[in-house]
Amino acid sequence: MNDLANSNMTQNSQPVRIDFNTPELQRKRRMRALKDRLTRWYVLVGGLAVLAAITLIFFYLAYVVLPLFQGAELTSKKALEPTWLQQDAGKPLMIALEEQNQVGMRVSDKGQALFFDTKTGNELKRVELPVPADTQVTSISTDQPGSALVVLGLSNGQALVFQHTYKITYPDNKKTISPGIDYPYGEQSFVLDEQGRALDHVSVNVNGDTLLLAGSTGAHLQVVELTRTENMMTEEVTTEQNRIELPQMTETVKNIFIDPRQHWLYVINGRATADVFSLRDKSLNGRYKLSDSADTEITATAQLVGGISLIIGDSKGGLAQWFMARDPDGESRFKQIRTFQMGKAPIVQIDAEERRKGFIALDAEGKLGVFHSTAHRTLLVEPAAEGPGTLALSPRANRIIIEEGGKLLPLSLRNPHPEVSFSALWGKVWYENYDEPKYVWQSTASNTDFEPKLSLSPLTFGTLKAAFYAMILAAPLAIAAAIYTAYFMAPRMRRKVKPVIELMEAMPTVILGFFAGLFLAPYLEGHLPGVFSLFLLMPIGILLAGFFWSRLPESIRLRVPDGWEAAILIPVILFTGWFALTMSPHLESWFFGGDMRLWITNDLGITYDQRNALVVGIAMGFAVIPNIYSIAEDAVFSVPRSLTLGSLALGATPWQTLTRVVILTASPGIFSALMIGMGRAVGETMIVLMATGNTPVMEMNLFEGMRTLAANVAVEMPESEVGGSHYRVLFLAALVLLMFTFIMNTLAELIRQRLRKKYSSL
Repeated sequence: MNDLANSNMTQNSQPVRIDFNTPELQRKRRMRALKDRLTRWYVLVGGLAVLAAITLIFFYLAYVVLPLFQGAELTSKKALEPTWLQQDAGKPLMIALEEQNQVGMRVSDKGQALFFDTKTGNELKRVELPVPADTQVTSISTDQPGSALVVLGLSNGQALVFQHTYKITYPDNKKTISPGIDYPYGEQSFVLDEQGRALDHVSVNVNGDTLLLAGSTGAHLQVVELTRTENMMTEEVTTEQNRIELPQMTETVKNIFIDPRQHWLYVINGRATADVFSLRDKSLNGRYKLSDSADTEITATAQLVGGISLIIGDSKGGLAQWFMARDPDGESRFKQIRTFQMGKAPIVQIDAEERRKGFIALDAEGKLGVFHSTAHRTLLVEPAAEGPGTLALSPRANRIIIEEGGKLLPLSLRNPHPEVSFSALWGKVWYENYDEPKYVWQSTASNTDFEPKLSLSPLTFGTLKAAFYAMILAAPLAIAAAIYTAYFMAPRMRRKVKPVIELMEAMPTVILGFFAGLFLAPYLEGHLPGVFSLFLLMPIGILLAGFFWSRLPESIRLRVPDGWEAAILIPVILFTGWFALTMSPHLESWFFGGDMRLWITNDLGITYDQRNALVVGIAMGFAVIPNIYSIAEDAVFSVPRSLTLGSLALGATPWQTLTRVVILTASPGIFSALMIGMGRAVGETMIVLMATGNTPVMEMNLFEGMRTLAANVAVEMPESEVGGSHYRVLFLAALVLLMFTFIMNTLAELIRQRLRKKYSSL
């Protein structure tokens, strides 16, 4: 039996050989290797695709934005030598182009209006204006840019008012433009100079039913007001004529302009002087020196579209924009806003665009300059003619005609985005009807006289303001919660709390914005004392709860399992919140006269908007907390347990271990959490769109709203014209947002790597 047992033991003790090279195992290894390679390539290709997508987005935004900063292009075409121009056509006083750039009008000193084809120069129509016999045309002027109203000053002291029209018809499906002359105030001339002296300069303006005519003879100034009244019963129209008496001048008048509101009369006189008269008070507002140089003379003037600004050119090639603005004492004064320099030759003519705040100028050497006033931008200065001539700019500002030396010089102008410049986007700009330079975003208006205000500064400021207030709320709560959850909380409780907080991230921001705009904003407005007392009472209540808990007997404290103490704070927080909000009406009655909002507005002088930065801070902070919390909690929880135990073994308290070991080790992750949360706050759209008034103001006031870059793009992109300046500036705002996020994340990564290297030895 023993031999048999020994024999069995010998057989059982022999090693069992396992074949690891079976076909099945080989097949599994090959599949595993294939999966590893596929996964590696999938991750590699996916990462490269993400980088490529971001790069393509960046280059696409840059592709859309770059045309904003390109200058104007001027293309010369073949000169036209029409037969009528070779004949005795008279001296040109004015040239104008119609909307389609197909028909031009030329008014000569012979009292003729001649219409011609802009492509061939052929005469289309000639109209003899009703100028009295033995009377010459001595001056001409037009209403503000965009108006077809023209006034002629005659040698007998009278003024003739007419307008040029272009009727479009489609006979036989062929577009035909029929030019003509209308006389909205009749074919009779209006007497300006009662002594019958020739009018050297004239000006005209229509405001409703009031026609205002101004003329000058030497240093004598005459202003006549004509008011049309229509009887609603008989439809009979009567005209009343009144003469406005103004203080007379001592120097020869060079040009006259009427404010479109018929408030101011600008008279350019002397070498470089402007007299501004108040037509309402019939008084002299002031005499203004237009140049500091004694040898500089004013040689050309024009009104910008809207009639608010004057562009004044001088004998040294300089151009300046002037308009009325209030002084700190409240008095309106004629002020120089900005200057341009075209060259050294005198400016001979200035012509303003009809739809933008741009203008062109021609000097005595035949050079043409293209400018934009608001953007303070010189877009082009090029030779266009051999000498001075008569200039015309089309209503669309894409065609120019110069009559010079018996020829018509047609020019094509491409100038799509003149209103954009670095100063207009980021600097303070002095806009018309403003008393000082300001940062303003106002991209659209109801008429073409509007001056675009495209400053990105208030939008960028609003973006940082919203992120700042959101991070003030979110960062301390999220980081403190993450540290407590990862370091002090019981594992079982942590497994319940962490998923609940992370689940908050799944809530759509549009729901948060909807809630903040419709409920939170009015609730905060009605409970301001309670909300602010809550910010004060909540930390005090928590500290008092902790103090009283530490004074309880150990027999009671030990009944609560280690790491479950946070559950005790739930009733404390609920009670403190209930108490603060319940006391709100009483606090408002005791300290703020029953209405804290009125007290803030009237007593403190602080503007209060219902949808303000406080609402945004609370709503956006709620949206950002889960991002910061999740990353920071993982960073703290990932600190090796050996570091904590080693610190405790050396005699450090748990608090010392937390502050001097755990937080320092986890600081790269905590910093990353803050930067990601900041990026989320900067790029947030729906909350700031629905919870603020979307007012682009640069105020750090907690009770005032803002407009962010992201919200502005979301609001205005649908209404912008594709390819227009507004459209491209919105893309520029998106590019600024992308660059800001990229730079911030890059710096965050550099700082994170430095922190990791610094505390890696712990």
